[in-house]
Amino acid sequence: MLAILKKEINSFFSSPIGYLVIAIFLLLNGLFLWIFKGEFNILDYGFADLSPFFLLAPWILIFLIPAVTMRSFSDEKKQGTLELLLTKPISAIHIVLGKYFGAFILILLALLPTLLYVYTVYQLGDPIGNLDIGSTLGSYFGLLFLIAAYTAIGIFASTLSDNQIVAFITSVFLCFLFYIGLEGIAEFTSNNLIDQLSMSAHYKSMSRGVLDTRDIIYFLSVTVFFLILTKLNLNKEPK
Repeated sequence: MLAILKKEINSFFSSPIGYLVIAIFLLLNGLFLWIFKGEFNILDYGFADLSPFFLLAPWILIFLIPAVTMRSFSDEKKQGTLELLLTKPISAIHIVLGKYFGAFILILLALLPTLLYVYTVYQLGDPIGNLDIGSTLGSYFGLLFLIAAYTAIGIFASTLSDNQIVAFITSVFLCFLFYIGLEGIAEFTSNNLIDQLSMSAHYKSMSRGVLDTRDIIYFLSVTVFFLILTKLNLNKEPK
């Protein structure tokens, strides 16, 4: 698994992909949070709060993470190297986990510089330090679990086709469905059970600064579910 993980990380940073992903994520957040006028602009928000960032980030990641994961297995299929990979003395689950953690670490590296936003808002508070640290930490934990689930969905989508664009669109659709689509269906049908399957509901719950085990179990369940589906899809591949 570690060999696959290192290969993935190296492939991201030996090409412009890794740097481009980090740059786009930071640029889009920076523009919406500090430059563009609107509901996400922190300076116009009127409070020393990072809520606009945590509202915006999931939407940017819905497109950014599929862009990272779309090549994971679809590229291997297209180049005909997946069969070779599956014949190596490494289990399918280790291959999946290596690909998964490679993409996950890249997104974490993109998220790391946003800690500067915490320091900036902390200093902008009146008085200095007037920032709800508990809520901010809870929101970051929620974002980490959301990234974990998005990445698992993206890895799964990349096994469905040897076309990266198809993998990208499928991943965006599934991430959108689980993040906000199920919530919309729940509101339309007044079904609380469907609402509990929505990522948005659990993410918002964690953003309040309360780490409920039900929210953690939900995100871990979605992540593991899609990783298992990925493994099952790999097992169907001819060796």
